[in-house]
Amino acid sequence: MSKKIIKDCARLLCLLLVGMALLGCSAGPGSNKAETDQPAVSAQGTVNSEMQTVTDLVGREVHVKIPAQRIVAVGPGSLRLVAYAEGTKGVVGIEDMEKKVPTGRPYMFAYPELKSLPTIGQGGIDTVPDEEALLSVKPDVIFIAYLVDKAKADNLQKKTGIPVVVLSYGPLATFNEKEIYQSLDLVGQIIGTQQRTAEVINYVKKSQLDLAERTKGIADADKPKVYVGGLGVKGTQGIESTQAKYPPFMNIGARSVVDETGKSGSLMIEREKLVSWDPDILFIDEGGYSKVLADAQKNPTFYQSLRAVKNGQVYGQIPYNFYTTNIDTALADAYYAGKVIFPEKFQDIDPVKKSEEIYTFLLGKPVYEEMAKDYGGFKKLDLTQP
Repeated sequence: MSKKIIKDCARLLCLLLVGMALLGCSAGPGSNKAETDQPAVSAQGTVNSEMQTVTDLVGREVHVKIPAQRIVAVGPGSLRLVAYAEGTKGVVGIEDMEKKVPTGRPYMFAYPELKSLPTIGQGGIDTVPDEEALLSVKPDVIFIAYLVDKAKADNLQKKTGIPVVVLSYGPLATFNEKEIYQSLDLVGQIIGTQQRTAEVINYVKKSQLDLAERTKGIADADKPKVYVGGLGVKGTQGIESTQAKYPPFMNIGARSVVDETGKSGSLMIEREKLVSWDPDILFIDEGGYSKVLADAQKNPTFYQSLRAVKNGQVYGQIPYNFYTTNIDTALADAYYAGKVIFPEKFQDIDPVKKSEEIYTFLLGKPVYEEMAKDYGGFKKLDLTQP
């Protein structure tokens, strides 16, 4: 072999060694994550997940693959939180109830493609998880709310061999509950969208602050008295079904007559109590509007004895409690109630446009029209006409 060939080979080998050294320096452990803040991706385009330990909402330490790529969400509110977290593309199955009950849940209007996924159980507030159906879709994680306690979650995880992460909306299931924010953050951490869930939490908190600031400083004596009736409780209810500390009212500092009871949550009142309160403004949850209207035709004297009915101050609210709290609709209801009760403080608000803004931010699509089609939307109601 000539000296020239030997020199050329040596030069080529040297260049290769330098190139390898430079490559090693630029691609050290964790460098991809640090540069992009995204999960590491292999040469084949798959996400490189790793087992990590998280603490769920009942205090269980769960070992789960992060980011989880195959997701199921079981029980009231679980799938909604995954939708807010922009995780629907990872969902591999949904409950039958989510498919067959078409109304009341904006996230199903925003992501109708979810209905084509395999069924992972019956669904509903009184059901138990279907272990066989869950195993059939091979999820990386099972998000679950309300259907299990700590012991039942441990048992489900043991039987399926799949990490079970318990979520919660809190005891009152309102969008003021810190458990909702903790659950959102946990979902984002597990599916790799924690930045998105932080944005959602911030948006909801800023909206609440905006609502509160608009009516800050108004004395109760200067506020009209308000009442909300027709709220659903395990089915459609009439005018007597109400709620103390009704979240849309609480967020705007409304003077709700029901709060005089000193209670919180769902209540059934006597009709005589509503007459004695005689609110200036009456809101009807449109989920119960047909029942209230039918009752008004049978008992016109009672309804026409109410100041709000006589003065034409009756308004519709879109039901926000369906398979627990639709945070988006609850916020939209608060802005509409503010527009009605404190018009001078909400002059810049168009309730429909504001609703579409809320739905679009939280779900990626404006779905107010679909909700209004099902329930009637934000408008005055007339209880004196057949």
